[in-house]
Amino acid sequence: MFFGFQGNKMLKKSRYIGILYFGIAFLLAWGGFISHVKAATLSTSPASGTFTVGSTFDVSIYLNTEDQSVNAINTALSFPPDKLQLVSPSTGKSVIGVWTAQPTVNNQIGKVELQGGVPGGIKVGNGLVTTLTFRVKSVGTATIKFLDNSKVLLHDGRGTDVLSNTSSGIYQLVLPPPAGPVVVSQTHPDQTLWYSGKTVTLSWSAEEKVAGYSYEISQDPVGIPDDTQDSDKSSVTYRNLSDNIYYFHIKALSGGSWGGTTHFAIKIDSDPPADFPLKVIPSARTVRKQPIFEFQTTDKNSGINHYELKLVNLKEGGEQPLFVETVSPYVPQELSPGEYLVLVRVYDNAGNIREVSQKLEIITSAFQIVGSEGMYFGEKIFIAWKWFWLVALMVLLGLFFIFKRIKFLHQNVEQKRSENHLPDNLKKQLEELKKYKSKFGTLVVFGLMVSSFILGMGKAVEAADSLSTPVVNILSKELSNKEIFYVGGRVEIPETEVSVYLQNTETQETYTFESKPDKFGEWFYRHESFLPSGNYVVWVQGKLQSAQSAPSGQLNVLVKKQAFQIAGSRLSYELVYLVFVITLVLVVLILFVSILYHSRQLRKKRALLNQEIRQAEESIKRGFAVIRRDIEQELSLLKKSKGKPTKEEKEKESQLIKDLAEIEGRLEKEIWEMGET
Repeated sequence: MFFGFQGNKMLKKSRYIGILYFGIAFLLAWGGFISHVKAATLSTSPASGTFTVGSTFDVSIYLNTEDQSVNAINTALSFPPDKLQLVSPSTGKSVIGVWTAQPTVNNQIGKVELQGGVPGGIKVGNGLVTTLTFRVKSVGTATIKFLDNSKVLLHDGRGTDVLSNTSSGIYQLVLPPPAGPVVVSQTHPDQTLWYSGKTVTLSWSAEEKVAGYSYEISQDPVGIPDDTQDSDKSSVTYRNLSDNIYYFHIKALSGGSWGGTTHFAIKIDSDPPADFPLKVIPSARTVRKQPIFEFQTTDKNSGINHYELKLVNLKEGGEQPLFVETVSPYVPQELSPGEYLVLVRVYDNAGNIREVSQKLEIITSAFQIVGSEGMYFGEKIFIAWKWFWLVALMVLLGLFFIFKRIKFLHQNVEQKRSENHLPDNLKKQLEELKKYKSKFGTLVVFGLMVSSFILGMGKAVEAADSLSTPVVNILSKELSNKEIFYVGGRVEIPETEVSVYLQNTETQETYTFESKPDKFGEWFYRHESFLPSGNYVVWVQGKLQSAQSAPSGQLNVLVKKQAFQIAGSRLSYELVYLVFVITLVLVVLILFVSILYHSRQLRKKRALLNQEIRQAEESIKRGFAVIRRDIEQELSLLKKSKGKPTKEEKEKESQLIKDLAEIEGRLEKEIWEMGET
């Protein structure tokens, strides 16, 4: 038994181990199958190269199926249309047996699409799909890449996509080598780069036997100047050129004949990138300490190079942070509550800058008063003051009406109790009881108390010859008289001191401040106190040793009144509206508590009044019962009297019997119905 038991345990254990091994093997096999299935590759050949403007070159597309059988290809490639033109896609020699659609070419957007099939499937290690012929249009770097919708379908009856990798081609496009004078540019030295300067200076080597030169500037990369001599000098300057790609062409006249032509590329982009919004998520006023900044723009000529961002704390002093290169979206480190200025700069490939700014306020609670505008509840719900006060007035009027009504009822009940007031039907019953009392003698005396409850009332430039004028690119153009004024910009020479002039256009009072740029030439000034409300103009001037720049143009600044100022004290709208809101809340609380108190008292005194009325009802019933007893006794005495009754006695007996019947009828039914007081 012992060995049999042990043998069963070992058998079960071996089964578990076998299942485990089988599972591992299955997973490995499945993983290998998956990795094996997703293995086809599309590539370009050559993958790189250098080609001259005006020439053509071929790019071949190759397929590697990685020992899989595939039967269809659907691929799309993109290329820069400003630099390349697709002359023709070849559908001749190819592993594709049937082209299910003719190749689609779009030279305006730079795209080519190919779609074909292989009946019966094919396995290739380096099969030629097609050959594309491109013509070089301009200098620069061109990338030919496969788009994400490219597919290679497995010959499995289900059309499984097995494309796992693509290889793009990157090509350098240059002008033909100089066949004439060697040309250089002091202003635009690198033919592959973009420059913001619109003035171009070109010079070339001068030879003794050269009589003159013919040259021109155009947008044709391989243009040839005419055979007319333009100058015998070795340099030329073009001014105020518009943004574009230009080509300078020159040839020399020597020994009565013209030589070969040299081509030189010039790229000009003087416009900054397009203006763009700086979006703060969830909002520019938030309790979140790590908001998200989103920004994106384009540049029509040279293209976007990079973005830089800076966060300026508007409430704290100290050294200002530097711009840091970043991408969108950007999440800062955790920020402390306060006001910030978010600055984002975008640079294009010519060095032009576009800068946008956005105020950010990190608040400490989900309830916040926004000056004279309104209140925030949470991060996104905003209620303007006009709607807040309208709702508050309606609430106050409603509570006041309820209060007055309950107070009136309270006083009414109290008055009834103090005046021993009885309902009309009870008064009628009491009068009848008195009438019978006058006849028969007994009446139960009782008191009745009455009371009531009433509702009571209980609450937001031009440069100088010696020194260039500082550039202003950061300015708080509109702010309130409870916000700090700030201004900033750049100077060409980091050692330049910047004088900031601020003048009130109404009082003509002028302030002067100084700011020192950092090592990158960035300067920033933040005022230490609040400015009085009004209109201002601001301008700046640079100073370096004894040299001074010309003053910059005047910029307008509006300081809006968003705080009350009494003598030397300043009360912000937030504080004033907060006092009003607190007062309103207190009034509402007083009204609410008063309503609760008087409602409770009204219920209690109403209950007392109803109890007293019921007691009065019982007393009247007892009074009628006593009178019935008296009548019955009187009748009994009449019946016991000897002799024949007189006429008076008969009439009295008849009246007693009638009164007795009426009283018994009253006692058989309820004589008092409780009513509302």
